[in-house]
Amino acid sequence: MKIKTLMVSDPITITESASIQEAIELMKINSIRHLPVVSKDNQLKGFITLADLKQGLIPSMLGDVSLSDLIIKNPIVVGPDDDIEVAAQLIYKHKIGGMPVVENHKLVGIITATDILRTFIDMMGFLSASSRIDLVVGDKPGSFRNVLQIINDNGGDIINVGMTAQKASKREYYFRLLPCNTEVIRQALEKDGYQVLHVMN
Repeated sequence: MKIKTLMVSDPITITESASIQEAIELMKINSIRHLPVVSKDNQLKGFITLADLKQGLIPSMLGDVSLSDLIIKNPIVVGPDDDIEVAAQLIYKHKIGGMPVVENHKLVGIITATDILRTFIDMMGFLSASSRIDLVVGDKPGSFRNVLQIINDNGGDIINVGMTAQKASKREYYFRLLPCNTEVIRQALEKDGYQVLHVMN
C-alpha cells in the first residue's frame, strides 16, 4: 500500500514568519499536532510539532525564542510512492508522531502515526463484528494449508491472518473470522492435533 493512499493531501501549513502563538492557535482550531513549514511556492522548509511549540511558548513571551528557532529544519520525510511500511518503520525507529510527504522538494501531504494505526485497525478488522481463533500451527509440511481447510470445512470464513515472529514450530497464528461458532472449529482443530490457545466469538 502506497503512502499516497493514506496521507492527508494538501495539509494545513505555516510559514517561518508566523509567530508561535499563531502556530498553536492554528493547531488548536484544526485539532492537529503537526505543521509543515513551507515557503510561498510550497517548498518544504521544516516541520513543527505541538510539543515543540508548547516548550517554546514561555521563552517566546520573553522575546528570546521565535517560531524559526523551534522548527525542525531537516525533518525525516517520505515520498507519496513509498510503501506504508517505510513510514511505519521510520515513525517507530525515530519515535515521531508524523512526517511530511514530499515530491520534488515540494510538500504534497503528511502522514501520521494515527493514519497508520487506523489503517492497521481497518486491515485487521478490529472494529468489525468478528470471531477469532489463536493456535500453534507447527512446522510440519502442509500444516497451514490443513488448518485453513479445517476452518473452512467447519463454517469459518477467514478475514485475515496474523502471526508472531517466533520459530515456525512455536509460532502463534491469529485467525480472524466472520462471526461464527468457534467452538466447533476448536474441536475439529484439536481433534487433528493442533494446539488451540484461545477462541473468541
